[in-house]
Amino acid sequence: MPLVLAVPAILTAAFALLPLVYLGVRALEHGPGRAREIVVSPRTLELLGNSLRLTLTVVLITLLLGVSLAWLTQRTRLPGARLWAVVATLPLAVPSYVMAFGWLSAVPGASGFTGAVLALSLACFPYVFLPVAAVLRTSDPAREEAARALGHSSTGVFLRVTLPRLRPAALGGALLVALYVVSDFGAVSIMRYDTFTRAIFMSYRASFDRTPAAALACVLVVITLLLVAAERRVRGRGALAAVGRGAARPPRRVPLGRLAPLALAWCATIASAALLLPVGTLVWWIVTGSSATWQPAALAATAWSTVAVAAAGAALTTLLALPVGVIAARYRTRTSRLLEQAAYAAHALPGITVALALVFLSVRYARPLYQEYPLLVIAYAALFLPLAVTGVRTAVQQSPAVLEDVARSLGHGPLAVLRRVTLPLAAPGVATGAALTFVVIMKELPLTLLLRPSGMDTLATRLWTHTENQAHAAAAPYALALILIAAVPAHLLGRHRS
Repeated sequence: MPLVLAVPAILTAAFALLPLVYLGVRALEHGPGRAREIVVSPRTLELLGNSLRLTLTVVLITLLLGVSLAWLTQRTRLPGARLWAVVATLPLAVPSYVMAFGWLSAVPGASGFTGAVLALSLACFPYVFLPVAAVLRTSDPAREEAARALGHSSTGVFLRVTLPRLRPAALGGALLVALYVVSDFGAVSIMRYDTFTRAIFMSYRASFDRTPAAALACVLVVITLLLVAAERRVRGRGALAAVGRGAARPPRRVPLGRLAPLALAWCATIASAALLLPVGTLVWWIVTGSSATWQPAALAATAWSTVAVAAAGAALTTLLALPVGVIAARYRTRTSRLLEQAAYAAHALPGITVALALVFLSVRYARPLYQEYPLLVIAYAALFLPLAVTGVRTAVQQSPAVLEDVARSLGHGPLAVLRRVTLPLAAPGVATGAALTFVVIMKELPLTLLLRPSGMDTLATRLWTHTENQAHAAAAPYALALILIAAVPAHLLGRHRS
């Protein structure tokens, strides 16, 4: 592991672990006995069961939705495949609480566990779709063609050749979904389903004693580390990259024949559930609500602030993720595992916990940063680092390591190999991770509410403020602006061709 990668990766891991310092201080504020009492209580065990059940169910559903849509749009002759690929990325722009509110408004009985599963699955499946679609676009078709020449059916080729190559991307996306679910607050709150995040938020609001919330947040960190370890173990050690450019042509698209109407119906059903229903709810708020007050100047200023802070956060997050992602992909050592797990630690924490941790640290040790723009950008990087790490790691895994060995044998140092070989090959995956981070930062709410500078608003905070005041129609323009702005990177991701 060269120092040019190890040193920045260690610094990134230390940065990602900063919120845990706050948790340790708060959880042990009244002694380890008090923290242990909270962790082993029946209520905590109930929350653990609820959170794990919700996470497992959502992960399985998002794998089904994401992989099926990626296959249909990238490897079949689906009518309007490019359009469906763009549509499949747009739910990233819909905040989970907007998705939940839209479904709860349309189907009042869709609350509790069922409602939370529905809202989170529809909001999260693009995390699986995007990396799987990227692999399907760039894979060398020669292996699949060889399998067909040996007599395997289309199903056999998919199960024995294509699916193993999709495994790292699908598992990486599933890990992001799992981390999103265990840390989500908006959807579970609106659907009134008790998980760790809802219990932590209620504990913060109910008492000045931070020990119960901090102890529960520590359990979330343990869950995160277990999820990362499980994903790494299932991912395996097999080499996935091919040497050489492979076939200089795109993969052959499978004709759907009589199944084309069913495939179109499947895509249309998902698009309707994930986009048309929540967007239709927003339009209904605008048309029928009396609280709608269109203020184009305020909306434009808020949109610009959102784009600027999201771009800065995505840039910093991607820069920090590069050394960790490369190490996770190329070096199978205990140190690399620890660095990767450290990068994921804060992502399972609710945004409010990360925000309070940085407030605590900035007030005590970096006072000039308190309630300033840089602290907000730093907080985004701490919270969403796994999004970029997963994109970098998956992209580097798909590029042949032997090319880096060849560069070293020609006398290039570690930095030159990274700059001239590794990063150019991984650039599409890095860009995908940056785009995902940009979109997710735009809709982040609790952290932004606590850390934004005075006088600064984002589309998410304006949306939440109007919703809290029951001015749903006034909130609708900000929600629609979120979706429209996010449609730009989603369109680029959906239409990207290597």
